[in-house]
Amino acid sequence: MAIYNIFISHAWRYSDSYKQIVRWLNEAQNEGKLVWKNYSVPEHDPLIDPNTTIGKNKLKDMLKEQIRPASKILVLSGMYVAYSEWIDFEIDTSVNYGKYIIGVKPWDQQRIPSKVSNNADIVVGWNKNSVINAVIDS
Repeated sequence: MAIYNIFISHAWRYSDSYKQIVRWLNEAQNEGKLVWKNYSVPEHDPLIDPNTTIGKNKLKDMLKEQIRPASKILVLSGMYVAYSEWIDFEIDTSVNYGKYIIGVKPWDQQRIPSKVSNNADIVVGWNKNSVINAVIDS
């Protein structure tokens, strides 16, 4: 069985959506549908301030190192407005590395930001089967 190396774009301040995606992937793994490894950035060191030039550059370097080995990138588009600078960076880095990008629409939302829709290889709704099938079928 293939191992899916997955980076999930997220913001720790809005971690519920991230945690739900992780639960779905873990459930699918427990059900024997896939094997996956999480390459998402862990909760960052509070000593790194992303509002300073040095801190921002450090976080960008960390993101690049997490995205580089990933084969699939999940972009949770519901956080885009609040974190567009970081999500833009993650999307641009993923595109530059030639990664397969899966855009995930938030629950009960019809539209997603054009940055996500223009760069995603596929956009799926907010449900376990859609997310898991997008990972497996790509």
